[in-house]
Parts: sequence; structure tokens; C-alpha cells
Amino acid sequence: MKRALLKLSGEFLAGEQRFGVAPDATRALATEIAAAHAAGVQLAVVVGAGNFWRGAKQGSGMEPATADYVGMLATVMNAVVFQDALEAQGVDTRVMSAISMQEVAEPYIRRRALRHLEKGRVVIFGGGTGNPFFTTDTAAALRALEIDADAVLMAKNAVDGVYDADPNVDPSARRYATLSYLDVLNQDLGVMDATAVSLCMDRGLPIHVFDVFAEGALPRLLAGEDVGTRIATGLQTRRSDTPGD
Repeated sequence: MKRALLKLSGEFLAGEQRFGVAPDATRALATEIAAAHAAGVQLAVVVGAGNFWRGAKQGSGMEPATADYVGMLATVMNAVVFQDALEAQGVDTRVMSAISMQEVAEPYIRRRALRHLEKGRVVIFGGGTGNPFFTTDTAAALRALEIDADAVLMAKNAVDGVYDADPNVDPSARRYATLSYLDVLNQDLGVMDATAVSLCMDRGLPIHVFDVFAEGALPRLLAGEDVGTRIATGLQTRRSDTPGD
């Protein structure tokens, strides 16, 4: 791949404490991304806010649009934290926000984002789409299309792809090696929200689901190796041959 967009859950930054930011977990994640960036791939990142805010929980009883705006602000917090972690690894990084807050982030301008990527900087997109009622999954699909990324990389933790059952409960669960977009939607497999999957399907943008904390998984995926589950145009749904794999 020449250029890719990586979607990270905000919960990854929290580690085992499950809330806020855990320095060790954030540092481990930054180390993996720095290794991938060193291989010469242009990388953009969209980060969620689940370690600080989930509208269905913390925003319960609030006006829905207001709750969504709070979540968008939380994604900018995570973007700034992750920028610091990446720059500690020597990676030149820019944060761009869909919500204007010029003291901590550049405004999102597509041409400026492309220029940063061409200069070898990792670009972290905060603020979601800038609109309520859209998830950070949809923001990831949208930004990936805008920057002409080769794929959306959906990072998971301790799950190395999409399975036909919960592998933590069912030892006979089998990982999908490949999936069609329609099977993801029709079977409600939880890869991304339906709007994000539909955007990718309409434009033929591949999606890769993988375990970002598996050492070396991200660089291998970017190098073209079969890692995790691939969802793309023209693919038939195919499970792995071995249960639990």
C-alpha cells in the first residue's frame, strides 16, 4: 500500500484501566504505528473517544446532537494525546480537526492533509465528521475516500479479524479470511457501522480488520501480507481452514 487510513478505538489508549489514557498502552500503539510509518507508507489516523465518552452511556438523557458534539471534542483530546506519543517516537505528526480549535489543531482542509501526507507526516483526524449523528467509523471511511487511501484499516484488540462467532466464548469459531460488503451488512457482523460500510462499498474501498497489538501485524499488512480479514469488491466470503484461527 502507498497510503492507508487507520481507525483506532479511543479505548485502546486506556489499556486495562478502560477509562482515560494509559501511558503504556498509548506508547505501545505509537510504537507499532511508528514501525509501519518507517516502511514508507503514508498513514492517516482517525481516533475514537470511547475511553472518555460514549453518547449512549455518558450522554444518556442529553439532547442527542449535544451528546455527539461532546464526543467529537473528546476525539480531539485523544488526537492530541496520540500526536504526543507518536512524536516521542520521532514521527512527524499533524492533528487536523473538523471542529475549529486552532490553538491545538489545524482545521481540516483536504488539500492541506494531502500535502502533509506527501511530506511524510502522519495525519490524525479529530472531531469526527464535524456533524452529529455520524460515528467515527463513518469519519474514517469519509476521510479515507477524501485522501484517496488504498484501504481502511480497522484496528482491533486481541481479535485478529472477523469471526463467525465470538472466539472468546466459542472455541470452534472460525475467522473469515475474506468477506463481501453485503455479508458484513446482512449478517450485522459489527465490523463498522452500516453507513461506513456502505460508503466503502459504493466506492470500492477495501477494509482490513486486524489485531493492531499483535507485534508486527500493521507493517506486514501494509506490505501486502494476508493479515486478519479483508473486505473488498469482488471477494466471496471465505472462512479460514482451522477453528480458532
